Amino acid sequence: MPFTRPVVAVVFDMDGLLVDTERVYFNALLKAARAVDLVMTEDFVRSMIGVPGKECDAMIAAHYGAGFSPEPLKAAYRSFVAAALEREIPFRPGAREILAYLTEEGVPHALATSARRAAVDDYLGRLGLTRQFDAIVSREDVQNPKPAPDPFLAAAARLGVAPAYCLALEDSHHGITAAHAAGMMAIMVPDMLAVTDAIRAKCIAVADDLHAVAALLIAAR
Repeated sequence: MPFTRPVVAVVFDMDGLLVDTERVYFNALLKAARAVDLVMTEDFVRSMIGVPGKECDAMIAAHYGAGFSPEPLKAAYRSFVAAALEREIPFRPGAREILAYLTEEGVPHALATSARRAAVDDYLGRLGLTRQFDAIVSREDVQNPKPAPDPFLAAAARLGVAPAYCLALEDSHHGITAAHAAGMMAIMVPDMLAVTDAIRAKCIAVADDLHAVAALLIAAR
């Protein structure tokens, strides 16, 4: 078993881990750049995966330099994202099942995300998960977002569980770095980012999907 300590609580990321939205954001930003006649590479967009919105804005502004006006790009991006998610917000494989399992077993679980609270409330509301989590930590709740440990430390504090006994589930490098720095056991469930050797060293395991994570939890109990 990969767990080095008992798993008392589980802390989830949101985008790219529970919901399949990172790909939506990725494609929307590339489309938006083309729509406003900007050159933007996939590698540059990929470098922003797991980075909070405000910090992404700063990366884009620095990328294009002096004289860059962000509003046309941001407006086009918001439009493409809204259109893509209008009908549904897709779950990642195993997301519903692992949440149901944790609830049935009485295992406390929290959300620690770099998304703003308005997006969290919108997504969870549309998915019927508003009351699913015992604690929610969004971008506004911490001074330092991921890759700082603050979101995970705040989630553990709200759950009343020591970070060492929390399992953190993440899909991004920033997220794994944050969870590891918080002292949590971390499992990466890759989405759009490959697992590097440096990131693997911060994980107790790498799982294909959340079905596999649930299987590990079931086997350990």
